[in-house]
Amino acid sequence: MEERLDVILDSIRDIKGKNIVRLDLRKLDDRPAEFFFICEGESTTQVRAIAENVQKRMKQELGEYTKNTTGSRPANWVCLDYFDTVVHVFYPETRAFYQIEDLWSDGIATQYETL
Repeated sequence: MEERLDVILDSIRDIKGKNIVRLDLRKLDDRPAEFFFICEGESTTQVRAIAENVQKRMKQELGEYTKNTTGSRPANWVCLDYFDTVVHVFYPETRAFYQIEDLWSDGIATQYETL
């Protein structure tokens, strides 16, 4: 599990994802996954690039594929579902609108610096 989380975090940082948060939802009874990663890109092109990099590295390094990938066109929000870990890549205004961190505020949040 830790290797998966590390690959996801590193993949987001590769493409200069911003405002990276990991929510640990394991203690919640009604959780849709064990972990959420939430981050943002400064453009729809960057949002798409972050999502594509996560998918590429998860496949190459861990042999893992998404169960489901959803996103809007233009890429204001891309959601990558890896069963127990879900990655949300947002355009800033879209992230502010959906407020996923607030919806799952009972989870344990870890914020990461952008490298």
